[in-house]
Amino acid sequence: MRPFTDLTIIVPVLNEANGIVVALQALVPLRRQGAEVIVVDGGSSDATLELVTSLADHVLTAPRGRASQMNAGAALAQGRVLLFLHADTVLPDDADHFVRQILELIDRDRSRRQWGRFDVRIAGRSPWLRLVATMMNWRSRLTGIATGDQAMFVSRSAFQHVGGFPDISLMEDIALSTLLLKVSRPVCLAARVTTSGRRWETHGVWRTIVFMAWLRLRYFFGADPHCLAIEYGYAPPDP
Repeated sequence: MRPFTDLTIIVPVLNEANGIVVALQALVPLRRQGAEVIVVDGGSSDATLELVTSLADHVLTAPRGRASQMNAGAALAQGRVLLFLHADTVLPDDADHFVRQILELIDRDRSRRQWGRFDVRIAGRSPWLRLVATMMNWRSRLTGIATGDQAMFVSRSAFQHVGGFPDISLMEDIALSTLLLKVSRPVCLAARVTTSGRRWETHGVWRTIVFMAWLRLRYFFGADPHCLAIEYGYAPPDP
């Protein structure tokens, strides 16, 4: 058996034609070692679907929204461990080493640690992005809450046990983390994935920090995730 047949990588996409080929080509070494790659499109209007066909084991469509798309991918997955990877996030160069570590940790520690995430690095020109990433990583270690940018991974049994991602338009990563904390604390790998800093630099680093903190606070106090997604620009306004 090839070493990584227990791993399925699920990539939700929406209009990612500009960068999806590079993102999926980075996963080719893991596919060669047996990892399954599933791309789930949320209704792209560009060439995303045409570009991903030869670079994934399965390509499917689902209603727009990362929660909906990732749940659809998980339903098709064959791997014992699921890794959810955003299209603008890249695994470490020596990803095979850390994939092996993830599989061994979950296998060896079956009753305790069933999920986890990587540390994150934010790519971009602003020197403040390093501080932002450090804050994200330490906050995650303190609270046990992971974000999608940190490439969350989870045993399929634990994912099914908690019912997958709650079907909400935003904050699905926080919601899943909260559910998984009832199963176990996360494995917090110090190895860093690299995610795009385009939103931070487009809207301003500190403005984005404040805005995201405000959205998160409102979510914790019961705000409708769909309304938050509209403000974030991830969901289209209601007609």
